[in-house]
Amino acid sequence: MSAGLKTSAAPNLTSTVYPILLAISFSHLLNDTIQSLIPSIYPMVKDSYHLSFAQIGIITLTFQLSASLLQPLVGYYTDKKPQPFSLATGMGFSLIGLIVLALAQHYYIVLIAVALIGTGSSVFHPEASKVAYMASGGKRGLAQSIFQVGGNAGSAIGPLLAALVIVTHGQTSILWFSILAFTAIIVLYQIGKWYTQHMQLIRHKKNTAALSNPLPARKVTKAVIVLLVLIFSKYFYLASMSSYYTFFLIDKFHLSIKDAQLHLFIFLAAVAAGTLLGGPTGDRFGRKYVIWFSILGAAPFTLLLPHVALWLVTLLSICIGLILASAFSAILVYAQELLPGKIGTVSGLFFGFAFGMGGIGSALLGTLADHTSVTFMFLVCSFLPLIGLLTALLPDLRKVEQQVVSR
Repeated sequence: MSAGLKTSAAPNLTSTVYPILLAISFSHLLNDTIQSLIPSIYPMVKDSYHLSFAQIGIITLTFQLSASLLQPLVGYYTDKKPQPFSLATGMGFSLIGLIVLALAQHYYIVLIAVALIGTGSSVFHPEASKVAYMASGGKRGLAQSIFQVGGNAGSAIGPLLAALVIVTHGQTSILWFSILAFTAIIVLYQIGKWYTQHMQLIRHKKNTAALSNPLPARKVTKAVIVLLVLIFSKYFYLASMSSYYTFFLIDKFHLSIKDAQLHLFIFLAAVAAGTLLGGPTGDRFGRKYVIWFSILGAAPFTLLLPHVALWLVTLLSICIGLILASAFSAILVYAQELLPGKIGTVSGLFFGFAFGMGGIGSALLGTLADHTSVTFMFLVCSFLPLIGLLTALLPDLRKVEQQVVSR
């Protein structure tokens, strides 16, 4: 790994630096594998601690808030004062959180553990997204998709590993996953060295980009609000799947915990597979079109899912995962182009908001499931992708750029 990173550290960011993109994507895979262990053990801790769905939602809320509230602040601070080795430091928090989670004997200790893991994530995402931007060589959508596919692959692997290891061997087996955090710290330290060598170039790039936005501030603000609402619809729906899909399958189809976890893995694997679609497609055809498809296009499948047989639920979940997966890379790069020169701030805001919406959604949906049923909750959530109609309010940045060039 070290040799690969050194060879890519040329004093030139005009070409895509694939070794760095692959390294940061691999680190994202390890980070999100660790994160995904949290919802994966919900059925086990629900029985062990006699928890309600609302208390399960509070675990997710604690994690997501700790993973979201700091992200815009981290991004803003590191835009002003880059911190290349904060990536490795943040992963250290996740390592401590894993150890605490493995040894926890009380519900409130579980909350502390997931808060530590969330804090590590809040430090990781803004700076890691900036590294992807730095290494993109202008292919920003592709770079963000490569970065994101690592995270989504980790989110898919986590439930599978939980089903094979944690469900079989118990809560203390989470200690084995500390190896992943330690490996990530080593990789991120090497990335920090590369980042240090390129800080001056990214500052120059930022200062040049900050002068290039042709849209008035009012339109930028309106577009950012629309993007955040789209993030809300995507991550509220994903919260229903990541936190409660296993309960839905167990309740409606009487599956075992292990079989339900495998179905969750299938959905999350589809999310990982679809991630690479949004970025490069947006680079080629325009990000607004990708956003249209990635949010609104999932609606027919989400509307059907609560009403069909198990085999069709599985197929629909794959379609939903593939389509929704392309949304975040396109939305994030679109936002970065709206606010050039503030890559860390934008990345922190959108990652943080996404995590926050996932946490709030999980808590609210858990309460709804307690008062009605998991099936009814999925029925309500099935309408969320229709919010994608708001994409019509976004300006087409490619056309705006063409108009500026033609003047």
